[in-house]
Amino acid sequence: MEMESDVFDKLDLQLLSALEINGRASFSRIGAVLGVSDQTVARRFRRLCAEGGLRVVAVLDSDSLGLDHWTLRLRCVPDSAQTIAEALAKRPDTSWIGLASGGTEIVLGTRPRNAGDRDDLLMGKLPRTPRLLEIRAYQKLHRFFGGPQGWLQKFSALAPDQIEALTPDPVPEPGPARIDPEDEPLLAVLERDGRATYPELQRATGRSESAVKRRLATLIASGAIYIDCEYDPAIVGHPLMAALWLTVAPTALHSVGRALADHAPIAHVSATAGPTNVTATAVVRNTSDLYDYLSGPLGHLEGVQHVEVTPYLRNVKQLTYRPRPR
Repeated sequence: MEMESDVFDKLDLQLLSALEINGRASFSRIGAVLGVSDQTVARRFRRLCAEGGLRVVAVLDSDSLGLDHWTLRLRCVPDSAQTIAEALAKRPDTSWIGLASGGTEIVLGTRPRNAGDRDDLLMGKLPRTPRLLEIRAYQKLHRFFGGPQGWLQKFSALAPDQIEALTPDPVPEPGPARIDPEDEPLLAVLERDGRATYPELQRATGRSESAVKRRLATLIASGAIYIDCEYDPAIVGHPLMAALWLTVAPTALHSVGRALADHAPIAHVSATAGPTNVTATAVVRNTSDLYDYLSGPLGHLEGVQHVEVTPYLRNVKQLTYRPRPR
């Protein structure tokens, strides 16, 4: 894939790709890898934040932690979708939310930390929400692509040696992925700002700076969390996002999922339990590209029995929620 933008250039794409690999890498480390000064990196970073919606935050990896992850489709009375979506966006257990189907449908991901939180949303709050007409729930069974695997890697903006130089240093024997109660203050800061400095993390946790460094490195190396980037895909020339709901023959489930993971437009794909057994997100330049993908690479996959496509009209929440100005 190639970047297409009148505002941002290849260096911006390389910076985004570097942050996708190591969101906490210093500007000097990134600059050394990209062949520019740390001041240039800092200036580009600030512009991406101001004009491209860039945020770098920590995310719990539900797969590594053994937590539930659900994708929900909520059909609403048309004039209520935005209000319901904004209320859901304020919940800490919702990970992304989009409006689709002409503004009559909300599509969202949710990562409940426990069964109580799951039941509170699925069997408590949502069924009692006025003007909500239908709930369809898809439980993730297996992730083929997404999460710590970032979509920007498909642009191949960085050479293998640059990727290696940016990859976080290994942690010997990090142990199993887990979140301890004393990790919560650390995560509370990182979920707001994944690049928070070690002195900031030290003040929030009451631990020594060296202890904070060790614990954060262990959390990342064990897979309990990863540092992710939120940005407007329009800044790399791909403004159109669509949810794909696939029904796949059970014998072809794994092969189709693996094939989709390699397709350039696919930013996320998982096997699910629910009305369909594969869900995916495609990110493309325009409707013509979406048609070419559906009728070409996706349409040629053996075992795909049915595909429903739901283009997003608007993102309400990606990794973080920023209310739209009134």
